Amino acid sequence: MNHLSASDAMFLHTESPEMPMHVGSLNVMDLPAGYEGDFYEDAKTHMRDRLHLADVLTRKLALMPFDLSDPVWVEDEDIDLEHHVRHVTLTKPGSNRQLQQLVARLHSTLLDRSRPLWEFYIIDGLKSGQVALYTKAHHAGIDGQAGVALGRALFDLEPTGRQIRPPRPKARRNTYQLGIAELAVAAVRNTAMQYVKLIKMAPDVFRAVKNVVTAPKKPADGSKRRWLPKSLNLFAPRTPLNVAITNQRSFAGKMVPLQEVKLIAKRLGVSLNDVVMATAAGGLRRYFLETNELPAKSLSAMVPVSLREAGDTTANNQVSMIMVNLATDLADPADRLKKINESSQSAKATMSRIKAAIPTDFPMFGSPWLISGLASMAGRSRLANVLPPVANLVISNVAGAPVPLYFAGAQVVSYYPVSIAAHGMALNITVQSYNGRLDYGLIACRRAVPDINELGDLLLAEHRSLLELALAQADAAPAAEPTAPAPKRRAAAAAPRARAAKPTAVPAVAKKVSAKVVAKGASRGAAKPKLGLAA
Repeated sequence: MNHLSASDAMFLHTESPEMPMHVGSLNVMDLPAGYEGDFYEDAKTHMRDRLHLADVLTRKLALMPFDLSDPVWVEDEDIDLEHHVRHVTLTKPGSNRQLQQLVARLHSTLLDRSRPLWEFYIIDGLKSGQVALYTKAHHAGIDGQAGVALGRALFDLEPTGRQIRPPRPKARRNTYQLGIAELAVAAVRNTAMQYVKLIKMAPDVFRAVKNVVTAPKKPADGSKRRWLPKSLNLFAPRTPLNVAITNQRSFAGKMVPLQEVKLIAKRLGVSLNDVVMATAAGGLRRYFLETNELPAKSLSAMVPVSLREAGDTTANNQVSMIMVNLATDLADPADRLKKINESSQSAKATMSRIKAAIPTDFPMFGSPWLISGLASMAGRSRLANVLPPVANLVISNVAGAPVPLYFAGAQVVSYYPVSIAAHGMALNITVQSYNGRLDYGLIACRRAVPDINELGDLLLAEHRSLLELALAQADAAPAAEPTAPAPKRRAAAAAPRARAAKPTAVPAVAKKVSAKVVAKGASRGAAKPKLGLAA
């Protein structure tokens, strides 16, 4: 028995049919050469042998009596693999658009809370001859970084797989659910532990309050001291994204080479996360300009920030949020990127001062029925249509594997994240790095963003603009150097070096960005540089 933390349980309590709280991914895979087997059966065998490697695959919820406290995780001793691993065949022609529409429909349905909260779908019938794996797991049991750890359990580094040690035998309890008395005692014990945690956190809370209230040191450039993030706005402008949502979803997956994103970040002096947000900001600006719906005030994004300590792979949620100004009111991409970088750095600096004092677990009597009731009331009354939005959308960046992965012998080509659309923020853009790629997963309420593929294409167009800006900056950099005459001997010595450096002044990166979700030929022909994890 393991209690959900308050932050984990919040994803359960705020869930509704219109707002499912699971996250997932879409992986397109190449089958082994000459493969003639049944991949669905191979996938079930693959999963059956690895269930014990990740707690999220074997645990289910046990609700407290009268919903007086948060639920607990208990081990499911009778997992129905036929329910959790499913098979879908696309109708002809099996296009990328059909695959995206299927993922959108699958992602719109709730998970069965009487079972472990995950489902895998093996999808075949693609005209490329590939197969796809769509996965979803409830956010109550997993966040982005814990999802990467789950991926390590499911995927292999070699097509032949690896030797998996079978689970140790355990005595079976032969109980479908725990007794009322046992659950009540567990609830009291967990509440007491939560109060103890809060008491232990008191010194960190006092230090965080002091860091916020006490004036920080004056910056070296003489600028004004700031207690709160620069350009902090309590509310974002209203857009078509800031509405109450339905249970209908639209999904698009897009890819850009990670090497190009790193080049942009390096040449323009920003972080990889800044480039991702600038790409999204520029795409949204183009999208709203086409329909004359771009607000005069800049859009803002809610960006998850991990609170997880290094090496912590527990399957729970340890995350907070920062607000980033997307500078969509600026037409110039360079100015927009600079503004985003300033806003992001300021928000991160504030978060670093209070990070240690943010609780992820706290006591709240009757939270299941109280929060669920409030969430249901907010959704049914469609308050998001009238309340001022706190942010316009969510943008998240997850670091993935820098090397090829394999699932049941098939090589993973793409790793598109599929996240959560919420009331008041009908669009979520999540990116994940994988094997030299940066895969964008756009999920939205279909009624708010019916043309999500067009938005994805505009993000790719903005990426190309940023890449051209970075390349132009690299070309202009030598011209900006001092041209004072130098001694002949020194000039002669420097000339060979300059000629040698000229071919590599601008790295050889792709001039065209692929807009295809599952282009088999492109994925095989793309270079696979040895790159580190995305920041």
